[in-house]
Amino acid sequence: MRLVLASASSARLSLLHAAGLSPTVVVSGVDEDAVAGALPDATPAELVVALARAKAEAVLPIVAGAGSADVTIVIGCDSLLELDGVAYGKPVDADDAVSRWRRMRGSNGVLHTGHYVIRTDAPIPAARSGLGSSTVRFGDLSDAEIEAYVATGEPLRVAGAFTLDGLGGAFVDGIDGDPANVVGLSLPLLRRLLAELDIAWPSLWS
Repeated sequence: MRLVLASASSARLSLLHAAGLSPTVVVSGVDEDAVAGALPDATPAELVVALARAKAEAVLPIVAGAGSADVTIVIGCDSLLELDGVAYGKPVDADDAVSRWRRMRGSNGVLHTGHYVIRTDAPIPAARSGLGSSTVRFGDLSDAEIEAYVATGEPLRVAGAFTLDGLGGAFVDGIDGDPANVVGLSLPLLRRLLAELDIAWPSLWS
């Protein structure tokens, strides 16, 4: 069985490796702004699922029928932070990240991660989608802490301008929900989606 992760995220790959899975990474190259622009009325939760689907479906023609495995599973994911009803992906630049953190500090946001899984061995590929949502309670950072964190460059590389598994972990007071979802992929949700496609989680252990 071949597992393909349609994401360039090292955090998602690390999560899967830690869970005993060994996916092949195939980056989708999806234009996320174009997908979002085609769905102007989508909620943040709807948008991340649409983006996850777009990534998985973009990779599908590349991997379907490739290799020796009879079954190929494609996993697409996308994450956004919802703060006061507004969706935020990666900051545009350092100034944007600083401004974002000044709004985030001392408040709560919801990290949404869309999941889209395709099993390719049927005549018509079978797919399942799901949404993971976790509430993030941000610490009350000082301006100096915000500026020092943004200067590391880490907030510029991730959705929501923070990490849970990196330097930003010290600035998150707590998580209500699945912490792995905040990192970028909910393992329990993925297990359930795979089960709906008749894929047993232990069969994926490498």
